[in-house]
Amino acid sequence: MASTTTSPSILSNRILNMAESATIKMAQMARDLKAQGHQVISLSLGEPDFDTPDHIKDAAAQALKDGYTKYTPVPGLVELREAIVRKFKRDNDLDFDISQIVVSNGAKQSIANLSLTMLNPGDEAIILAPYWVSYYEIVRLSGATPITVFAGIEQDYKATAAQLEAAITPRTKFVLFSSPCNPTGSVYSREELEAIAEVVARHDDLYIISDEIYEYINFTGQHISIGSIDSVRDRTITVNGFSKGFAMTGWRLGYIGAPKVIAGACAKMQGQFTSGATAFGQKAAAYALEADMTPTTNMREAFLKRRDIVIELLREIPGFKVNNPQGAFYIFPNISAYFGKTDGSTTINDANDFCQYLLINAHVAVVAGSAFGADNCFRLSYAASEADLREAIRRIKEAVARLH
Repeated sequence: MASTTTSPSILSNRILNMAESATIKMAQMARDLKAQGHQVISLSLGEPDFDTPDHIKDAAAQALKDGYTKYTPVPGLVELREAIVRKFKRDNDLDFDISQIVVSNGAKQSIANLSLTMLNPGDEAIILAPYWVSYYEIVRLSGATPITVFAGIEQDYKATAAQLEAAITPRTKFVLFSSPCNPTGSVYSREELEAIAEVVARHDDLYIISDEIYEYINFTGQHISIGSIDSVRDRTITVNGFSKGFAMTGWRLGYIGAPKVIAGACAKMQGQFTSGATAFGQKAAAYALEADMTPTTNMREAFLKRRDIVIELLREIPGFKVNNPQGAFYIFPNISAYFGKTDGSTTINDANDFCQYLLINAHVAVVAGSAFGADNCFRLSYAASEADLREAIRRIKEAVARLH
């Protein structure tokens, strides 16, 4: 009779040493509680609660009717890559040739492709922290060492050029960050990006990977791409995608604009893993980039209204330190004032304890900051209805009031 169990020894050290995605784990815990009949409000996943705009869905349906059901070129349909070239020039002042564009199954795959093609064991990659949860593990998977440069709430969660300079060594291959940022919502200004670019430009063979997936959810009035700064134009890889700005999370479409040798290497890597992204999805994505942007604009305005509501309500909770993020759809409160407090049965030692306490006692799911390189904080996604946000924060306020 065959064994029904498998020894852990069958698994590689690579997977055994990899941390599980904290956002996905918390979302599953929330679903498990819901299945038990609890009214859980999940503010853990970074997913717009809006549906993909109808005109984009219609374009995908038409592509299916037109027979776009076959394999695509590994770096993407020519039509989509040409649209991305035009988008980069129009929106970002970035000049790319079609050969420098690679379309992937989400921006996450784009970043994995870059790490696996640019990093060797012994190399270092600087990650500006707080960082998106997967950056750290993707770099570790490549065999390189992630080096974090941390900025707390007193810096609006934005690392300085001086901090970056101090972290660079002869082994540093690239600097990786997002703006607008997941998990903090912070947006680097032109002056801050110019200072970072000046540091990078002084170091030969040092590259920047700029994750701009939240580009269209930016409340500053103008998105700035660091790759548009002349001193680092040739050493910046710009990552973007369709998940956030077009509410296309389930479509799994991301892309890069990169120096030609790096783009070619990413296409080579992708060719051995997944090949090209879905054909009809790419057709719809090409249409989305040059179609009516009103739904995206409306979504951004809705997020801005929610942000203001959430900030106002969170600032009413004693001990919460809350900044004023200028993009994305996250708030990243510092809640270290609650460490060491207890309700008589549970003691809060860190942000993980705090988030578990909220899930169990308030039935609100948020993600501990430790997953993002910030142990004193938690991430709350306001990609939810205003009614759910108000109720969730009411519950949070009530639950933490029991901690003394």
